[in-house]
Amino acid sequence: MRMAKQYHIACGAGDVGKYVILPGDPGRCEKIATHFENAGLVARNREFVTYTGELDGVKVSVTSTGIGGPSAAIAMEELCAVGADTFVRVGTCGGIALPVQAGDLVIATGAVRAEGTSREYAPIEFPAVADFELALALREEAAAMGARFHTGVVQCKDSFYGQHSPERMPVADELLKKWEAWKRLGVLASEMESAALFTVAAALGVRCASVFSVVWNQERKAAGLPDGECHDTERAIRCAVGALRRRIAADRA
Repeated sequence: MRMAKQYHIACGAGDVGKYVILPGDPGRCEKIATHFENAGLVARNREFVTYTGELDGVKVSVTSTGIGGPSAAIAMEELCAVGADTFVRVGTCGGIALPVQAGDLVIATGAVRAEGTSREYAPIEFPAVADFELALALREEAAAMGARFHTGVVQCKDSFYGQHSPERMPVADELLKKWEAWKRLGVLASEMESAALFTVAAALGVRCASVFSVVWNQERKAAGLPDGECHDTERAIRCAVGALRRRIAADRA
């Protein structure tokens, strides 16, 4: 029996556009929707808040996913079920590579699958990678904005405190050794959703890319390098919106 509304996101056919921005925080949805034309609230249920409007005459939406891969995968699954096929994850991350500083943008080309959700979609050997053209649109938009940005691999985990307090965990040795590996491999930053989203997108045959604002970089602090703290996501939001405009124009062409 088909549901009139999707169980978790409470959206039905016609409620969302094919292009969707995915923040984690429900509180960011209204702010992101101000960048759309004719935007309005569509649904609010659990961690999932959805607004729909237009960009350049095309229906677009923003839906929050909550924190982590499980709820992000639910959002993508249900959004695809009602017609979405192009997603840009926008949020925050913590820097790992020393050149990555607070306030910079990070555009993920791929993600370390150190989380559990993606394993229920693909064998661990399958890489979690962003849609190339969508990631390129993010890169082009960041450059056009004059933003300081980095493009490369991010690490995704399920436990925020497993990253920030690894020493007190019973599996501390494993966590610390793997963190050192990510550093040596040039991983740019750590966050919690892209690995799941990229893998689910591959399984569903849809497009997904990610852009993040760097809150801080604990490795710069440990190395005695200057690093601030930035909680403003406006540049990342503008980058995501601009990238969707580019992708809309390219799809029309």
